[in-house]
Amino acid sequence: MASIAETRQFFDRFVLADVSQPRVEAVLAELDDPRRFSMAVVDATDQAKVVELARSVKADVIVNACDPRINEPIFAAAFEARCNYLDLAMNLSKPHPTHPYEQVGEPLGAGQLAADQSWRDAGLLALVGMGVEPGLSDVFARYAADHLFDEIDEIGVRDGSNLSIDGFEFAPTFSIWTTIEETLNPPLVWEKGRGLFTTDCFSEPEIFHFPAGIGPQECVNVEHEEVVLIPRAIDCKRVTFKYALGAEFIDWLKTFAYLGLDSKHKIRVGDVSVAPRDVLAAVLPNPAKLGHLMHGRTCAGTWVKGTYDGRPREIYLYHVADNETTMRQWGSQAVLWQTAVCPIVALELLATGTWSGSGVRGADAFDAVPFLNLLGEYNTHHGMVEMGTGLWPSPRATGQRGWDRAVRRAIVPGA
Repeated sequence: MASIAETRQFFDRFVLADVSQPRVEAVLAELDDPRRFSMAVVDATDQAKVVELARSVKADVIVNACDPRINEPIFAAAFEARCNYLDLAMNLSKPHPTHPYEQVGEPLGAGQLAADQSWRDAGLLALVGMGVEPGLSDVFARYAADHLFDEIDEIGVRDGSNLSIDGFEFAPTFSIWTTIEETLNPPLVWEKGRGLFTTDCFSEPEIFHFPAGIGPQECVNVEHEEVVLIPRAIDCKRVTFKYALGAEFIDWLKTFAYLGLDSKHKIRVGDVSVAPRDVLAAVLPNPAKLGHLMHGRTCAGTWVKGTYDGRPREIYLYHVADNETTMRQWGSQAVLWQTAVCPIVALELLATGTWSGSGVRGADAFDAVPFLNLLGEYNTHHGMVEMGTGLWPSPRATGQRGWDRAVRRAIVPGA
C-alpha cells in the first residue's frame, strides 16, 4: 500500500504503524521517496494505544490492514479518536454452535454493521471490506446495478487464478489462516425473502470461464463479506461468492479439517498451549515472500445476471493482476498487490471528496464510476465480457454435491 501511495499526491502524511519496529523500517527503506511517510510502533490489539497514536498524529483516517482477528480494537479506536476508518476484511463470523450448516450464527462484520447508526450520529465513515474481494467486487456490483441492468436476479462474485509456485506441492497465495477461515466455515448465501443462510462447504460447484487466459475453473461456495454487504445497498434476488479452489487444494483443506489442524482452539503440547491452525500458518511459507517463485495471473470479478431493456442479460466485470507485471513494477506478488491498490484508490476518492458519507458502509454504497476511472489512472484497468449463447460461456453447474462432511473432523481436546 505504501509503495502505491507514494506515487500519488492526495495525502500529506502517511504513518506506517506495526508492532515490530524492524518491519516498519524495512518498508520505509523500500520506498523511493519516503519524505511523506513516518513510522510508529504500536500494538494494534491495545485500543488505548491506537487512540493515543491517532490523536498524536492528528489522523483523518485509520487504515486497518491487519489480520481481521484484531479488527475490533482498531475499529473501536477509530471511533473513540473520531477518525474515519477503512479495513480490507470485516470482523470474523461465529458459526452457529450446534447446527452451523443449517443455521446462521453471527455473520461476518455483524458487530461493525450494528454500529452503523452510532457512526452516522458522529458524522464518521467506516468503509469496511475495501480490498479487492470484498471491495472492488462490490464496486463492480454497484456499477452493474446503476448502468447495465434494469432488474438483477443474481450477483455472484467469482475468483480464480492460474497461479503456480515453483518448488512447493502446497503453498497458499495468501494467508492460510484466513483461507481456512473462509473455506471451512459454513458458506453464506443470500436470497430475497429468505435472507442469509448457510450451506455445506464447497457447495454448488460450477465451471466458470475466467478471462485473460486463465480459462475454465471449478468454483464453489465459500464464506465472504460480499454476501452480507451487497444486499444492504443493491436491489437483487440472490448473492453468492464462489472461489476456484481446485480439487487438490480442497483435498488439502479437508485433510486439515479431518486432523483438527484447522482448529483455532489451543491445545496443550508439552509445556505450551498452541492452536493447531497457528502451527500450520507458522510452518507454511509466507505468501508475501513467494512472488519470485510465482507464475500466472489472478482474476477477481463479479458475475451479474438479470434483464436490460426487457431482455435477459449476463455479464462478468473483472480485474486481472499478472504476477510478472506486479513483481517487475512493484516488487509485490499479484494477490498482495491487487488487494493493496483498491484501498489506496478509495482513500484518494475520500481525500478529494468524490466519495463521502457517514456510517458503516461497503464500497457498494458509493458511485462506482469515479473508482473505476481512477483505477485506470493507476495504470490498471478492469474489463467486462457479455455472457450467454454465442458469447462468453455462462457458468455451468456440475451437478455434483459439495462436501457433506460424512467423515467427522478430529476431536481436539481443549487446553
